[in-house]
Amino acid sequence: MSAAAAALPAHAAPPAPEVVPLWPADQWPSPVRGPERTGRDGSASGAVSNIAQPRMEIYRPERPNGSAAVIFGGGGYFRIQIGGAARPTALWLQSIGVTAAVVYYRLPGDGWSPVSPFQDGQRAMRLMRARAAELGVDPQRIGVIGFSAGGNLAGITGTRFDAPLYPPLDAADRESARPDFLAMIYPVVSLKPPLDTTRSRRELGKQADAVEAYSVEAHVRRDMPPVFLAQAADDPIADIGHSLAMFQATRAIGVPVELHAFERGGHSWGLGQPGTLVAQWPRLFAHWARSHGFFGATAAAPAQDKPAKPKPSARRDDADGD
Repeated sequence: MSAAAAALPAHAAPPAPEVVPLWPADQWPSPVRGPERTGRDGSASGAVSNIAQPRMEIYRPERPNGSAAVIFGGGGYFRIQIGGAARPTALWLQSIGVTAAVVYYRLPGDGWSPVSPFQDGQRAMRLMRARAAELGVDPQRIGVIGFSAGGNLAGITGTRFDAPLYPPLDAADRESARPDFLAMIYPVVSLKPPLDTTRSRRELGKQADAVEAYSVEAHVRRDMPPVFLAQAADDPIADIGHSLAMFQATRAIGVPVELHAFERGGHSWGLGQPGTLVAQWPRLFAHWARSHGFFGATAAAPAQDKPAKPKPSARRDDADGD
């Protein structure tokens, strides 16, 4: 049993996630050959690559509170940290009543075009909103959470939500792709110097205008969602300057923003190991979300805000792990 699932009461075993394709079959000619891969060692443990079929895994709580979160794991746009970050976060959210969707987005590192993950981000938001009634979700309480490179994807989804990144396909594409809240955890924000040292920058740089197109701080706007940021000051992969750039850009135009800069923690900590500074972020995020009316009343039991102890994992601070 996963650590987050263990946080649920004994009588409330979580249902298996529902798998939802993002696109109609054969919508995008795939450059991927061979089976999907899941890493087993070191920083790659739990990370998925060679993704031919973009999709969501939807984790439905036994008692939905009306909120939902679309989750983008990190991995430098050449893999997605599902097992170490995205899925544990989904299970934790499920345990506190939030419907969660883990997105397996297309990766430039697999040969997909750099715009592909951003198309997938918009599509995931629209599909969740189109299915809101069925999922027991308020369509005005659907946000995004992104880790590392997934923070970049979440940030572009939250700022360029009305950019025509693909032609409309069906009724779902009439829905808004704007998230109602935006959480960016140890995020890659900018592709501009001096913050242009990440694997994300290299993978997205295959598109000529990538620096302007995918530097989140360049697209902040007054009608974007409120922002929650959490990062460690000693992050060796995505410099703390990424979160500071996002904080300063949003604050300058009056967008609600909260930043937690932890003294220590490194990179790619997922929910965080118990006892570490960075392990505070889920509780802080849940309180912040409630303060904005997304996760129910602020008086909800604080014990539920804290995830169960995650399984030990290798330190994920390799240079390719953003």
